[in-house]
Amino acid sequence: MYNANNNYQYPNNMTPQYNRDRMYDFRRMYPNPYLYNNPMNPDYMNMYPQYPYNRENYIYDPWYLQYPGDKGFIEIKDYGPNPFVIDIEEAAEQNNAFRTALWTGDNLQLTLMSLGVGEDIGLEMHPDVDQFLRIEEGQGVVKMGDSKDMPDFEEDVYEDFIFIVPAGKWHNLINTGNKPMKLYSIYAPPQHPHGTVHETKADAEAEHNR
Repeated sequence: MYNANNNYQYPNNMTPQYNRDRMYDFRRMYPNPYLYNNPMNPDYMNMYPQYPYNRENYIYDPWYLQYPGDKGFIEIKDYGPNPFVIDIEEAAEQNNAFRTALWTGDNLQLTLMSLGVGEDIGLEMHPDVDQFLRIEEGQGVVKMGDSKDMPDFEEDVYEDFIFIVPAGKWHNLINTGNKPMKLYSIYAPPQHPHGTVHETKADAEAEHNR
């Protein structure tokens, strides 16, 4: 019987490429619902370790790929103050909590946020903290000003837009789109305690009023 696993030599530029959108096994002409772990080919059963363990080093690794080309599931938690690398777009779009601290150090903090349709961050002001925000998904309007009651700055913001809030400015961000807004925010210095998770805006307000 012909076995495609036995040192098959592919023509130039025809080496099979794997990704999570490829629903066909390169060894067969029919759709393969098992993707790469094809039970008819035992040699491939254990080729890719299950997330999130890195078989090469036997360590926990939230970025280890289960399949080539698949970024896998990201464990959202506070990784600070350790050295850190992440696909911030993937992390922001995966996050569904109102606010989650992703990295907190002595001088800087990275948080993820998700605003429901029509929801806002809430009018606030940080006396000694500069803030950088980037929209990864959705659209809204940002308002800023020196007075709580009289914002003198207003701009529409969309996916891939950033805006910066200087320390001492009153500000708010409102989701004006028809889907959740996903974004991340950088505070310098940190604004929230290490490991902060606010599942809802109500949780954030309750903690602020304690």
